[in-house]
Amino acid sequence: MEVKKRSTPILPWMRSPVDVNQFEACALNLVPCLDPRLTVLIIDFFQVRLEVALDKMGFSSLFPVQVAVWQETIGPGAFERDLCINSPTGSGKTLAYALPIVQKLSTRSVKCLRALVVLPTRDLALQEGLRCRFLVRLVQVKEVFAAIAPAVGLSVGLAVGQSSIADEISELIKRPKLEAGICYDPEDVTCELQSSVDILVATPGRLMDHINSTKGFTLEHLCYLVVDETDRLLREAYQSWLPTVLQLTQSNEESLFPLANSFLSSTFGSLKTIRRCGVERGFKGKPHPRLVKMVLSATLTQDPSKLAQLNLHHPLLMTTGKRRYQLPEKLESYKLICESNLRPLYLVALLQELGEEKCIVFTSSTESTHRLCTLLNLFGDLGIKIKEYSGLQRQSRRSKTLKSFREGKVQVLVSSDAMTRGMDVQGVRNVINYDIPAYIKTYIHRAGRTARAGQAGRCFTLLHKYEVKRFKKMLQKADNESVPHYSVPSSSIESLRAAYNSALGKLKETVESEASRKRKFGSKFSKLSRTKPTDRRKG
Repeated sequence: MEVKKRSTPILPWMRSPVDVNQFEACALNLVPCLDPRLTVLIIDFFQVRLEVALDKMGFSSLFPVQVAVWQETIGPGAFERDLCINSPTGSGKTLAYALPIVQKLSTRSVKCLRALVVLPTRDLALQEGLRCRFLVRLVQVKEVFAAIAPAVGLSVGLAVGQSSIADEISELIKRPKLEAGICYDPEDVTCELQSSVDILVATPGRLMDHINSTKGFTLEHLCYLVVDETDRLLREAYQSWLPTVLQLTQSNEESLFPLANSFLSSTFGSLKTIRRCGVERGFKGKPHPRLVKMVLSATLTQDPSKLAQLNLHHPLLMTTGKRRYQLPEKLESYKLICESNLRPLYLVALLQELGEEKCIVFTSSTESTHRLCTLLNLFGDLGIKIKEYSGLQRQSRRSKTLKSFREGKVQVLVSSDAMTRGMDVQGVRNVINYDIPAYIKTYIHRAGRTARAGQAGRCFTLLHKYEVKRFKKMLQKADNESVPHYSVPSSSIESLRAAYNSALGKLKETVESEASRKRKFGSKFSKLSRTKPTDRRKG
């Protein structure tokens, strides 16, 4: 008897999403209600980040997802509902939420923290290089805000744990100027602490650090909460950051932190934002002014239990089409069938055909990344520069490699899934899946490194014959029924065999040499750990 797999029920509000594809790109000078002070800076932002697209469009425009979100926030929607945005990578989601938030906050008269953007980071995943990738993504989000916020007198802060918490506090909290020789009451000094930023981009861990220990840091005035890469943030508890934020922004009567309220009241006095319970759009007991939430992902979860954590208010789902999994509109996908044990040869032949086009090659692990990159560089002069990007390297080296790749000094980057989410590198024309991704989510985030911001891109997947059926079934989830076959000339494969055999021999020697160095280092470290402190002082 065949057992049917239980399907997850879909929430009613997710059954009738707004299709952002129905919206057309809109020139900035035609965007309704856009603050003219923002227009020039957004044009500059587009010129720096989207030069190729500008050449094609001739002027700066908001992309469809940005126009759709604008209408639901600044337009007729007027932020009356919380927004859930499920849109492909590279579609412009960051500016989609940054622009209306900056516009709304442009009329504020007192500086205090009013908008919070939370993105994930994973301290326990250093071996995969994920922390480096997320830090880059966080900085990119901050750069988008920083490009437009100053035009309307807003300040943007970053709290990610890259620097010491003391350095971050000095950037986030404005302390009163104290005159020398005068004795001040500590309570009076604390009362005068103020936020130096209106908008904060943060990781959950460092956010909790500031909530728990930074004097003068408060979410009492928070108006907007953005949860970027929602599916990953909801998958992990991250020190219960979400319920803490929601509790701290409830109405005074409902607050679960009476001591925090007492502290905030004494700290900010008349600046305290009063949230009262009332009736808003038929929702009894909701605090007003309410905390507006925007949640975003390229693969937004449909799990009701996970979405319930967000406590969404009359949520509106915005997506691209009816499918949950969406690939970039101008992405071309190909499959390349390889003979057994000759996958590296097919990869080299493909890279030679692509020439100097910027390309990212994805593998299934950091070990595979290291070995493949080493092997490729042992082939001899291929006419292209190939570098590794993985968690096996120091962060300084990864940063240097990424900089060279951005500048075009490196044409091919070999990486594990450390780069599959959030990272925006302009001009990546091709993505190659050296190892087939295990899930459609992984394929979407890998492919999303190309075909960004309305530009064209290609994604090649190298497969053995027995993997074709699984690959086809996986892509059907993204409404991709047929993937054309891409072939490289057999003559190219044959011409590379001699170099391949030679490279394999050299790779074996290199791997053995690296293993020997690791063993020596491990032995030396073990001896040092067993040496008594007194023995080391004698030496």
